[in-house]
Amino acid sequence: MQTPGTERNIQRTRQARTIFGFVLLFVALLGFAFWNIAAGSTPMSLPEVFDGLLDPSSPHRVIVMDVRMVRIVPAILLGGALALSGFLLQTFFSNPIAGPFILGISSGAKLVLSVTMIAFLSRGAAIGSVVLIAASFAGAMLSMGFVLAISHKVKRMSMLIICGVMIGYICSAITEFVIRFADDSNIVKLHDWAMGSFASIKWDNVIVIAAVVLPALVLAFLLSKPIGAYQLGEVYAKNLGVNITAFRIALILLSGVLSACVTAFAGPISFVGVAVPHLMRRLFRTAKPIVMIPACFLGGAVFCLFCDLIARTAFAPNELSISSVTAVFGAPIVILVMLKRQKEDGR
Repeated sequence: MQTPGTERNIQRTRQARTIFGFVLLFVALLGFAFWNIAAGSTPMSLPEVFDGLLDPSSPHRVIVMDVRMVRIVPAILLGGALALSGFLLQTFFSNPIAGPFILGISSGAKLVLSVTMIAFLSRGAAIGSVVLIAASFAGAMLSMGFVLAISHKVKRMSMLIICGVMIGYICSAITEFVIRFADDSNIVKLHDWAMGSFASIKWDNVIVIAAVVLPALVLAFLLSKPIGAYQLGEVYAKNLGVNITAFRIALILLSGVLSACVTAFAGPISFVGVAVPHLMRRLFRTAKPIVMIPACFLGGAVFCLFCDLIARTAFAPNELSISSVTAVFGAPIVILVMLKRQKEDGR
């Protein structure tokens, strides 16, 4: 039995770890943001970075604001959205391997959006941000519907993950087939988007991204209490008055909107939704939603800033797709999670 003094010490240790974790994430976020501004084909010193940020008449203004910041801000917002979407899906399926890319949700959004983009581009019509998000959301919900239908047929979560991966492969194969038969001028645009990148995002898009992602973040944070109850089991959540049906619908819609927004503007980005929530649990040593929701958002932002920095600079002037870099760092984490899960199940 723990004494009151021991409980207070444990509580202080948890609070100190939480404060340390968030300070570390904020420092990493600022550090990688400034590094992303300074690094590139035109290297910049720290005074030049501040000059470009603060002085509208600075000769560095165009590079800082219209080339690099316009890429950094969506990397923060979309990286955070993807990690948060992964956390919500992991809560819904009670599985640390669930994520928008693993379950094929991003691939479904990619498929429907590709068809929509080809339909608009072939007619020479402009594609608005609302259409992009709506098409991606429709594809994400379509894939989610298949995953939910399968979840009622299989008892083992490993089989559900395998089915989700297969759905992703099917959607990706159909997408490649569709892109191959598009006009030559459209293929280049679709190919660059399908590989995953923050390069083509404009400030007008950033405003739309913020208008979608930030309210979703607030709504997810407001669901912290029912998420915490749901993590302890459906029966426990019901006893606390949680409407399980409405709660599940809210999780599906929020995760779908977040992953759809990412796919609409940056293409499919792999493994962020699985790897970052796991890293945040290890950093904070807790699964409490009130901590994990902001932690996953900040962690996803830091992870994508780091990966985008590598994508831009590792083989400059050639640029890698962001999804390739996130896979290099995210896939080993997923493997470790699966091995740990198998070891726990074998006990």
